[in-house]
Amino acid sequence: MPLLIDNRQIFIKLNIRQIRSDLLKVLKYLQCQDHEISLSLVDDKAIQAINLEYLGRDKPTNVISFGMHEGDWEAIQPTVLGDIVISVETACRDALAGDINVYDEILFLFIHGLLHLLGFDHERGGEEEAIAMRHKEKEIFEKLRSYTLDRS
Repeated sequence: MPLLIDNRQIFIKLNIRQIRSDLLKVLKYLQCQDHEISLSLVDDKAIQAINLEYLGRDKPTNVISFGMHEGDWEAIQPTVLGDIVISVETACRDALAGDINVYDEILFLFIHGLLHLLGFDHERGGEEEAIAMRHKEKEIFEKLRSYTLDRS
């Protein structure tokens, strides 16, 4: 199965079928439907612990990606892209602040995390890379939702 979803949060009840359907469309659009990705939906406490352990940042965040195509492990499982962790709690706050549906926010965060797994890096790649990543996020989101999120 190309998309493994683990809902480990109880902050809100989610329709995992709807999320899976949306995310499979993203994978198809990016021609990644034959690659394996795991998605963990967690709360702020869980993502804060992950953020601290792996990135040294002691605060919750919205999404973290762990790519399998980095370093020595790249050739072991070429069809496994990696793991994406989304804080549903933060996604709910961000959705409310942006006046959008929480499912659209989760979709956007998945797109963002997936682009990281595919090699985009807005943090270390410089301004050009950040612009390219934002453009690609908007392109994919608009293709699936028929409206654009303003994430400047």
